[in-house]
Amino acid sequence: MSVLSHQYARIILSYIIGLFFATVMSIRALWYIIRNPNDAFYNKDRKEMPSCLTDESLGTHGYIHLENVRLHYVVNGEEDKPLMLLLHGFPEFWYSWRHQLREFSKDYRVVAVDQRGYSDSDKPSGINSYKIANMVDDVKQLIPALGYRSCVLVGHDWGGAISWMFAARHPDMVDKLIIMNCPHPAVFRKYMSSHLAQFKKSWYMFLFLIPFIPEFYFRMTDYKMLNATFRSKRMGVVDKSKMTDEDMEAYKYAFSRPGCDTGSINYIRAMFHNKATRADFQKITNPTLLIWGCQDGALEKGMAPLAQPLVENLTIEYVEDASHWVQMDRPDRVNKLMKQFLTADN
Repeated sequence: MSVLSHQYARIILSYIIGLFFATVMSIRALWYIIRNPNDAFYNKDRKEMPSCLTDESLGTHGYIHLENVRLHYVVNGEEDKPLMLLLHGFPEFWYSWRHQLREFSKDYRVVAVDQRGYSDSDKPSGINSYKIANMVDDVKQLIPALGYRSCVLVGHDWGGAISWMFAARHPDMVDKLIIMNCPHPAVFRKYMSSHLAQFKKSWYMFLFLIPFIPEFYFRMTDYKMLNATFRSKRMGVVDKSKMTDEDMEAYKYAFSRPGCDTGSINYIRAMFHNKATRADFQKITNPTLLIWGCQDGALEKGMAPLAQPLVENLTIEYVEDASHWVQMDRPDRVNKLMKQFLTADN
């Protein structure tokens, strides 16, 4: 079987699995609607930005125009400091880096960006707009647009996947690389296909391939899925005080922006169509720190050390009592690990 035929077969199989999960979730949603018709379709009107998003201690808001997209960001720290660029994951936005925006603004110009498709950034139409190569190119354009040649690149979850690939393709634009709870993309592909535990944790990716149904489920009952994502026992933060009611309102405000649900889900839809290049598998030469919250309901810890052969200079730090949302769950521990890595002679 040719490489192209194998790819098509994989995509078709993924859609079949997605249809199965879509059918199951549709039945569950229909049953909930029958029992709770008022709750199921209720969404709070969120026109006003929650006050936590305008907290001046986090920085100032701005927009930057790239070649094909306008991105929203929050920046903290003086312009003469080195750049630290923070890339969030799914379903997040710049606010996931609130603890790092404050902590590192003394030594860096810290920029937390809303990636394309999220919150107040542009949301291009079409799944192809969200292929990972486009986000890598966004970062390539963003760094000089901010007035820099390189940065300390920090990525979590999907932001981590983009950061891995950016460092492989553009090592000269990365001073140091910090990844949080995200396996190397080459590791994830193989691991999910050979480890049932990870396949079960990744079921939602197949559901998201189906149009419309994931968006409806996402919005149901006033974005109840976000509550489950950040507060449930299986997936939520370990330290419940780190995700307050106001924090939850901030996330619901961000995802109630028109098109944010589809834009963010399109990252996963596009994943099944991404074509890896030889550059994506080049050994990363930049000093790299991988931080892993061990109570991760989405990703198996066993993937972390498998990045070792793909990175020339890799440090792995485990945070045992942290969830997938490690930078929010244990900010003091994460910030300390980041500082130690950034000040070390790697």
